[in-house]
Amino acid sequence: MADRSFLTWPFFEARHRELAGALEDWAARNLGSIDHGDTDAACRALVEAMGKGGWLRHSGAPEGEQLDVRTLCLIRETLARHDGLADFSFAMQGLGTGALSLFGSPEQQLEWLPKTRSGEAISAFALTEPQSGSDVAASTMTAAPDGNGFVLDGRKTWISNGGIADVYTVFARTGEAPGARGLSAFVVPADTPGLKVEERLEVMAPHPLATLHFDGVRVPGSALIGERGKGFGIAMSVLDVFRSTVAAAALGFARRALDETIDRVTSRTVQGAPLSDLQMVQGHIADMALDIDAAALLVYRAAWTKDSGAARVTREAAMAKLFATDRAQQVIDRAVQLHGGDGVRRGQMVESLYREIRALRIYEGASDVQRVVIARQTLGAR
Repeated sequence: MADRSFLTWPFFEARHRELAGALEDWAARNLGSIDHGDTDAACRALVEAMGKGGWLRHSGAPEGEQLDVRTLCLIRETLARHDGLADFSFAMQGLGTGALSLFGSPEQQLEWLPKTRSGEAISAFALTEPQSGSDVAASTMTAAPDGNGFVLDGRKTWISNGGIADVYTVFARTGEAPGARGLSAFVVPADTPGLKVEERLEVMAPHPLATLHFDGVRVPGSALIGERGKGFGIAMSVLDVFRSTVAAAALGFARRALDETIDRVTSRTVQGAPLSDLQMVQGHIADMALDIDAAALLVYRAAWTKDSGAARVTREAAMAKLFATDRAQQVIDRAVQLHGGDGVRRGQMVESLYREIRALRIYEGASDVQRVVIARQTLGAR
């Protein structure tokens, strides 16, 4: 059982501790029975199961309610510890509708949030483009005004849930100004004519990913989320909330790696004594525990700060994501090393964790991008 003493920290309220316990029990009973042989089918099954379990209701907040970032982080940490694909499926329901939760009209929220929160519909966040990558302001996809609506043309890539989503939040250039000030956000159903899955992308830890092609995709004016030209701010606000949850997922992976390692070193013997008696092994365990606690402090500081009413937590969220994902990679690498040959054997938990963690240091802002964000925030504060 993973360490749960952190739940006594002052970042949490009684409702968070209650939720964490309930989710732990649900995950132990339900996640092991879902077949991962077909990734798309597994994601659909996981979304359905989490919807029925009531967990997806936390992924989106209708008008008048607030997203609780501590809850999102606790859910992602717990799910990641049990099943990386379950964490992915939950996260995309939140990220995909984050713009609707924060900026959507009552009509948009009423149309989509009940479906995504119940597991009836799968959502996706379409921001990244083939040429712009992390430079969102360099987006070239266009949304040309056309009568009472817009026509979208361009490509999006590395889109999580691409190919299985029912609805996409799409960012495109409406041209009010150059760069970041000329982007807008739209809600686009997956069955809109002209929207095609151009390519499915295979990665080291199987997840549904795709490149999308928008070819004359016509949407009504009611598809616009928030105001024209405000899309960059919308995207950054969504990432401001969900970036901390990426760090929480990394924390969950790291906790599972430590649990697996403790089981390993206390059950395996060398020269008649447990591996855990070796000072060098104890040193590795100490480093893993230290990295996990330090990451947890940064993750839940960022989440608590946002929940306490901070308009933005750009610096705190960037620190949490950078530290937690980088240190989780180190924790899992140590776990692989301490498992010996079994650590690189396909099908072993630590081997799976090794493949799962790597992408978290890239998506929703790569580690070096987070360093730039932290430096600019720090220098700008003087």
